[in-house]
Amino acid sequence: MTPGDFGLYALVLFSWGTSWVALKMQVGVVAPEVSVFWRFLIASGLMMAWAAMSRRRLRFPISDHIRFAGLGGMIFSTNFVLFYYGAMHLPSGLLSVVFSLTSIINLLFAALIFHQGISRRVLIGGILGACGIALMFWPQIAGTTINHDAVVGLGYCVAGTVSFCLGNMLSASNQARGLPVVSANAWGMVYGAVFLALFASIKGVPFIIEMTPAYIGSLAWLVVFSTVLAFACYLTLLGRIGSARAGYATVMFPIVALAISTAVEGYQWTPGALAGLLCVLTGNLFVLTRGRRARQ
Repeated sequence: MTPGDFGLYALVLFSWGTSWVALKMQVGVVAPEVSVFWRFLIASGLMMAWAAMSRRRLRFPISDHIRFAGLGGMIFSTNFVLFYYGAMHLPSGLLSVVFSLTSIINLLFAALIFHQGISRRVLIGGILGACGIALMFWPQIAGTTINHDAVVGLGYCVAGTVSFCLGNMLSASNQARGLPVVSANAWGMVYGAVFLALFASIKGVPFIIEMTPAYIGSLAWLVVFSTVLAFACYLTLLGRIGSARAGYATVMFPIVALAISTAVEGYQWTPGALAGLLCVLTGNLFVLTRGRRARQ
């Protein structure tokens, strides 16, 4: 990995690590699909303006627009709505734990779809990371009563993670075809907003905005940092270092979320949580240093 790759990686960790607090602040008065619609309506406008000002290509054939629509359906709408629904049933820490399975699912999909081999180092790193996250959040997991709400919430989050990973595979395929990341993201967000508007209209939910500092502030944060900045960095990493190592950022960002919780909410560290942190960092080292010796 180059210094630029590490910079992109750090921005992804910061942007997504802070997003769970903002996401939780969105749940309540406004329907999930409407909150996500506002998010991508604004984000798509910003992305389109960015693409236009930087003179990136915005005209594409129908075949490429079908790919952009798939990206919008999997990453920029379904994924988020499912996690918003999950947030109605589960604590935010458990949401990030489920989403951290992205690194493992990315590996499996890459092997199944692109016939990419899975190295032992990446596999061990992913397992260590997932186990570490489980240890860190074990008090929340153990304290969650397995009732109907918990099962439904977990189902939403697992489905949202799978949707996100399928979108990762499509994004990697788009980049392999030479489609520019910024343009693909911009069109993907446009299609995502359209799908969300249609879904909300069919459900008959009102298109409202909760005029409170918490909702407006969290919406602005999610649009600028957790959507435009984070996805541009993440999908660029996906094409530069592969789905395995890029996806591992989703194992690490719960650490950022937990650090915020420690400072703001008084999270209490336990020996199990410290052991989990060690597992995650060790797993991260396994994945990020993969193949260095071979390149030397």
